[in-house]
Amino acid sequence: MSELRPLLIALQFLTRLPVRLDAPPDGAALGRSLLFYPLVGLGLGLTLAVLAQFLTGVGGWLPAAIVLTVWVALTGALHLDGLADSADAWAGGFGDRERTLAIMKDPRSGPVAVVVVVLVLLLKAAALEPVMARHDWTALALAPVLGRAAPLLLFLSTPYVRPGGLGSELARHLPRRGGTLVLSATLAGILLAVGVRGTWPLLATGALFCWLRLSMIRRVGGTTGDTAGATIELTECAVLVGLALAGG
Repeated sequence: MSELRPLLIALQFLTRLPVRLDAPPDGAALGRSLLFYPLVGLGLGLTLAVLAQFLTGVGGWLPAAIVLTVWVALTGALHLDGLADSADAWAGGFGDRERTLAIMKDPRSGPVAVVVVVLVLLLKAAALEPVMARHDWTALALAPVLGRAAPLLLFLSTPYVRPGGLGSELARHLPRRGGTLVLSATLAGILLAVGVRGTWPLLATGALFCWLRLSMIRRVGGTTGDTAGATIELTECAVLVGLALAGG
């Protein structure tokens, strides 16, 4: 069971599945749980792909809306919350580090947060429609994988700026060599799955990640839990949109 503990921690944190731990996780287990983020993403993606296949034959936007609703429900909208907090902080922080960090801690959502979340969900739904219409289950399955590989890369490459709390424990105890190996294997598997047609969407997603990381460093000096959540959502959105535009 101890070998599975990091995976259970990742499942508990990234999904709303009824996972129960027999004791609070220690720092080492928390750090190792990051290594399982892409695997949790794969499980989520395969679940959504199976659901999408059951909806084959239903016309219009309803299948995309159902899949997106289940997607949000399975994750408990946790990453959308991070996206909303980050959007408010970037808009209201006016370039000031301390003000930006303070806004991210505020549980209330302003109009900028609402607009950004709605736009991201709209883009996901619009991308899901053609992806599902052509039965492109690979694109649907891989978006959550890359989405959950993004925070692993973020924690490997970017300082965590909030002392104390879960995020700092994740960053402190992340096995860096193991993280590099997991990311390399994940990227290799994705390249094999998408082939040539997925090259430019993956490059565009990588460019988006670099821009997001640079923005975090310039604004607050690194990443937080909220910006990691925002990175998950924006990465998923970029992958879906890119693969939808790339076609079959």
